[in-house]
Amino acid sequence: MNAAVMEAVADKVAYENNKLHKRLCRLVGQAIGDFNMIEDGDKVMVCLSGGKDSYALLDILMTLRERAPIKFELVAVNLDQKQPNFPAEILPAYLEKLGIPFHIENQDTYSIVKRLIPEGKTTCSLCSRLRRGILYRVADELKCNKIALGHHRDDILETFFLNMFFGGKLKGMPAKLVSDDGKHMVIRPMAYVKEADTTRYAEVKGFPIIPCDLCGSQENLQRKQIKNMMREWDKKHPGRCENIFSSLSTVVPSHLMDRDMFGFVDLKTDGVPNPLGDIAFDEEPCSTPTTGLGTITLQRE
Repeated sequence: MNAAVMEAVADKVAYENNKLHKRLCRLVGQAIGDFNMIEDGDKVMVCLSGGKDSYALLDILMTLRERAPIKFELVAVNLDQKQPNFPAEILPAYLEKLGIPFHIENQDTYSIVKRLIPEGKTTCSLCSRLRRGILYRVADELKCNKIALGHHRDDILETFFLNMFFGGKLKGMPAKLVSDDGKHMVIRPMAYVKEADTTRYAEVKGFPIIPCDLCGSQENLQRKQIKNMMREWDKKHPGRCENIFSSLSTVVPSHLMDRDMFGFVDLKTDGVPNPLGDIAFDEEPCSTPTTGLGTITLQRE
């Protein structure tokens, strides 16, 4: 390969990488705006696990902080849970190089989990609960009023399907919520970002990834099944996951069956046309748009 070709290839790679960075900034900025995640004067605790998603979150938030018309602070926080072989030096070295304020919280939750969970069982649930409580306390101590997590679009969809298939609930992972203790606002600025983009961005940026399997806990098999299902959909039915994700923010309670969300019991006819339409006699939602066709007259035979 000659020098001209190599230069052209390098230029194309640089162009695609820049496009990826711009897309991530746009999607994170859009989510922040749509849900009013960050306001002037906020102090945001960015939870940094050492995985690709939390690295990407911190990186993009630092970029947006420089461009935003408001002022807000970022503090990176990592919880060292004393898992065997955890490379404790990686994150401090990385964060010092970035020049961002950070805090490493040392808590031996690993021993607690190992003592309470039988051998061979998944430890992730208990580990998450312990981690959550500690991070709330740390947010108080650091005087952070927002806690930013690195969950992306695929995480949200996987949680939605897990709740539906195994929990019998239409429940996802919200982009913004009040914490369990009622004191903090938890935000997910990467709610619109695909996991494929964070994977590629981590490769481009060369983040020092710390694997999540240091504790030796087996993978959540149900989540793995959902992830594989979505991966197959992306291959065979492009756009399906995007449509499902869009449906999470386009809910029509009157066309579901939750009696607490919609007053089915007291529902009466009032002679007023329903702008949402009615498909009571249709076998399935019509795939062909019928709006704008005017009045359709049916002839009696």
